[in-house]
Amino acid sequence: MAAVKTGLSRKLLARVLSVYFSLTLLVTVGQIFTEYLSTKNHVEGELQTLKNTFSSSLTRALWELNHDQVRAIAEGLMSLPIVEGLQVRGENGNYIAEYGIRAQRSNAPVDREIIEDHPGGVFSYSFPLVFKFSGRESTVGDVTLYSSFDTIFSRIEVGVFFLIGNALVKTTFLVFLFMTAFRTMLSEPLQTITEQMGNFDPQHPEESKLTIKLDDDNELLQLKESYNHVIDDLIISNNKLKDAQNELTLANKKLDDQNLILEQEVAKKTASLSQIMLDLEQQKDELIAHQRELRQENENRQYIEAELRKRNQELASSMDTLHQAQEQLVESERMASLGGLVAGIAHDVNTPLGVSVTAASFLQERLNNLKTDFEDKSLTSKNMASFIDEAEQTALLLLSNLERASDLIASFKQVAVDQTSETEREFVLGDYINEIIQSLKPSFKHTKHRIDVSCSDNLVVTCAPGAIAQIVTNMVVNSITHGFEGKAVGTVTLDVKEDGNNVVIHYQDDGRGLSEEELSKLFDAFFTTKRGEGGSGLGTHIMYNLVTQSLHGHIEAHSTRGNGLKYTIRFPKKNA
Repeated sequence: MAAVKTGLSRKLLARVLSVYFSLTLLVTVGQIFTEYLSTKNHVEGELQTLKNTFSSSLTRALWELNHDQVRAIAEGLMSLPIVEGLQVRGENGNYIAEYGIRAQRSNAPVDREIIEDHPGGVFSYSFPLVFKFSGRESTVGDVTLYSSFDTIFSRIEVGVFFLIGNALVKTTFLVFLFMTAFRTMLSEPLQTITEQMGNFDPQHPEESKLTIKLDDDNELLQLKESYNHVIDDLIISNNKLKDAQNELTLANKKLDDQNLILEQEVAKKTASLSQIMLDLEQQKDELIAHQRELRQENENRQYIEAELRKRNQELASSMDTLHQAQEQLVESERMASLGGLVAGIAHDVNTPLGVSVTAASFLQERLNNLKTDFEDKSLTSKNMASFIDEAEQTALLLLSNLERASDLIASFKQVAVDQTSETEREFVLGDYINEIIQSLKPSFKHTKHRIDVSCSDNLVVTCAPGAIAQIVTNMVVNSITHGFEGKAVGTVTLDVKEDGNNVVIHYQDDGRGLSEEELSKLFDAFFTTKRGEGGSGLGTHIMYNLVTQSLHGHIEAHSTRGNGLKYTIRFPKKNA
């Protein structure tokens, strides 16, 4: 018993000390790590300060191709305690000066300040060298300064040893304090209580009470009082037990007298019970016959239930087969519908892609001419300005047509998966719509059709711009392709207004319009007025999905045969 109690106090002490050791270790490691990060940030700041001191002279030396001065400045930087390595590269990526520790770097030029960590505790600070001349800036190279964990540790070494020593001193003191307290307040009193309880004498329980003296009112004192109270209850129970034994002896004597009387009564009853047993035997035979009949009826019911269960399983299997066939038919129908769209969408995608390829070829040709002039040293400011102007126009044409191709593909994907992945941003709606109309001009440049746009210059919205582009593109293309069919001159009016926190777009053309039946199916998937002529019927369905899902808005269409088609689109300026 004493060994168990001593083991309990030791386990409790071990758990308390283990928790304290863990917390102390965690806090000490956290403090050391925090000191390391703070010192590292300070060293990085000092490296950045060196840029302001030496970048000007290094830039001038590289500009003048004075490599000896570059190396001299580099050696001066290496004499600083925080600089353990240095690399200076020219504008072509060639290394002019390399000292001390270094790390593997990319061949790409450095165009901004970069702080990087490398394996082995090494970190670097890189910055470009920009020479300013006559209001122009030219990058003449870059510099990378290296430092390492050793530099940081040399600064925090004393602090680390102080933190570790402080933790060891506090831990040693608390271990001594805990061991003394546990031995005085728990282990020794528990051992004394265990020894006195082990001397318990059931014959003289009043002499087995605990006599240990406890000064504090704690759990051990409660244990002592509870144990002594149990001894008192045991003494009282023993006295009651003796009295009960005496009463039991008297009761047994009376019981013997009653047994004699009962035996006589039993003899009289036995005769009448024999007759009753005979009657019961007859009733038993009748019950057995009834049980046989019930058993046969139960077997018949079980057979019927088995047949019903078999039929239910066959019906369930048939239902599963029907469900699978139904799902296959739905999937086949969906794939057949989507397969028919590929040819229609390919033509619309090929047009902007073809324009993009032509623009890219033109840009490549102009780049080759510029390269030839540069190599022949015949490049003039006029030629350069002409190239920049043509390159800017070509790039705009490339971006416009590639974005259009991307929107067409995204629209086709959206119909297939019924969702959009456009990124939302803030932009000026009027400018963006004008850019869309500009990108669509090649599709009707050989016609006399006209598109009028009216929108406030300061109307800013936050939504997916790709959705706006796709909606406007589909409306204009549908008007040109379907509404103005057989019409030499057509007019499209696009009026954008601000209504509180909402944007309202009124779109109208003066084309041939739609009948009531066609208008009722306008937003259905695969609805088209050119079925069999290459029309896929995706445009209006995509518009409806973009307005209701991407823009969280509402779209309505109004039209009569011969009076054109009108759309009213309403959506919030900023999606929640």
